[in-house]
Amino acid sequence: METKPVLNIAAYRFVSVDRLPERREALQVLCHNLALKGSILLSSEGINLFLAGSKSAITAFMDYLHQDPLFAELDMASTQYKQSWSESQPFNRMLVKLKQEIIPLGMPEIQPALHTAPTLSPHTLKEWLDNQRDFILLDTRNDYEVRLGTFEKATTLDGLEHFRDFPMACIHQLPEEVKQKPLVMFCTGGIRCEKASVALEQQGYQEVYQLEGGILNYFEQCGGAHYRGDCFVFDKRVALDPHLEETAAILCYNCQNPLLPAEQQSPDYVIEVSCPYCVNKP
Repeated sequence: METKPVLNIAAYRFVSVDRLPERREALQVLCHNLALKGSILLSSEGINLFLAGSKSAITAFMDYLHQDPLFAELDMASTQYKQSWSESQPFNRMLVKLKQEIIPLGMPEIQPALHTAPTLSPHTLKEWLDNQRDFILLDTRNDYEVRLGTFEKATTLDGLEHFRDFPMACIHQLPEEVKQKPLVMFCTGGIRCEKASVALEQQGYQEVYQLEGGILNYFEQCGGAHYRGDCFVFDKRVALDPHLEETAAILCYNCQNPLLPAEQQSPDYVIEVSCPYCVNKP
């Protein structure tokens, strides 16, 4: 995979960040000079970034980031850092934004830098699944992500369109008795679970874990065992398979829903016009 020309990274860290406008300006200049594309979200609660470029440019960016003590631990050894390779640049532009939250949940009392649920390693999750252990495996992602793929055993939440809706969806859709069982939650790379796990603890769940590094780390460590389908990613690649390779999924130009190859054969799919999910919508 390293023979491919573009290195893609996704990384985040929850940490108290100051001097936000100054940091934003410095990162904008750096990314421009390195010809990187993607997005960086900065807030007082941390950093969340998706970047792509040459290996030397990504290395230079991370070297700069590591000079800041706040981000010194955000390296390849961290499960909060993911990388993959692609033939082409998956982003159209470079944006550095200041936000209220790097992952919006609308619950300011939840501060993962101070507390979050314990993690479960990919190998431990696979062992639990291999042994058919009695536990709840909860997908925290939006419904359009789940359509592309999820774990065989996963419990999913119907109609989840935004992460902000997650806490109420759990209240309305998960039976009360599951609060007494071990619950392992997962998302793409782990960032959503940092907050979602605390939200469930606040709802009275007794034993909450988050999959360390999310689906992408599970793919890297365990391949596709117990997983069916692909994993949606937020760039032009649309989805990655368990080998972290780009798949044939695409986005509808009109509604931005991901479409599997079979859905691309639907008569409702008209390039740049409609798809089965938006054809009858105004």
